[in-house]
Amino acid sequence: MSGWGRKMDPLVSLEKTLAKTEADADATLKAAIAAVSSLKKFRTAAQTGNLRELRKTIETAEQAITALRQQFTNAKEDWNFDEETYLSNKAFTSEILESAEQTGLKIFEQDDRLYCYPFLIRVLPGERSILIDKVRERRLRPSVLVKHLKDLQSKPSRFKPETFLESLFSAYEIIVAPRGKEMINTGIVIKLRDIYDLLTLLPGQSKEYSTQEFARDIYLLDQSRVTRTKKGFIAAFDSSRQYSGTITVITQDGDIKKYYGISFAKE
Repeated sequence: MSGWGRKMDPLVSLEKTLAKTEADADATLKAAIAAVSSLKKFRTAAQTGNLRELRKTIETAEQAITALRQQFTNAKEDWNFDEETYLSNKAFTSEILESAEQTGLKIFEQDDRLYCYPFLIRVLPGERSILIDKVRERRLRPSVLVKHLKDLQSKPSRFKPETFLESLFSAYEIIVAPRGKEMINTGIVIKLRDIYDLLTLLPGQSKEYSTQEFARDIYLLDQSRVTRTKKGFIAAFDSSRQYSGTITVITQDGDIKKYYGISFAKE
């Protein structure tokens, strides 16, 4: 169980609860400063041998320490937030989306992830943290997290479209090769899900690189307009088919975009 004392309503705002706890911490800090000040006067009376003041400073210090202890106890007992329930029941996701909307940051929800271009965010309730792509983040106060995401968006993207395109082409060649080398240059369409299965063939790879991340990278590559491989093949995405096996991504503007396959052909 997390926290102390009674369990809270899981719909209570984390932002407001943390603001209250922050105020409690400030009050505790002020009580600590008062206690330190009284202890310094107590020490001075002892250093100088001011017997008249010594007993008075002892009493004052004792009162200040008692006040500090009580203030800290109050602050501790007031933090009764059931964070695991809050993070598990979508309350956290809803508050992040609301906070983002208030600040003009576009965040969209898809499956069990949040998409904040170009990042995918996954909540890890048991670890009291989130993953922004592969980076673990423990600062979960909604206003702080939204600001952090806006800061990340302002930095140059680490996505390398050329490198990702070469990975897709290598997998494409492996899948097409059994059909005959001459098929490489015919522009045959290969399902992106087959490409993904090949890229994540090793045990555990699909956990390290999810289908949502793959779909996001396909979209980023599509947006980059990088299509030529080192061997001079031109990539083209097939997104018109309505067959099963399409992959879905939320675009930068919140629209749904589907991709089915990819082809490579000499220009």
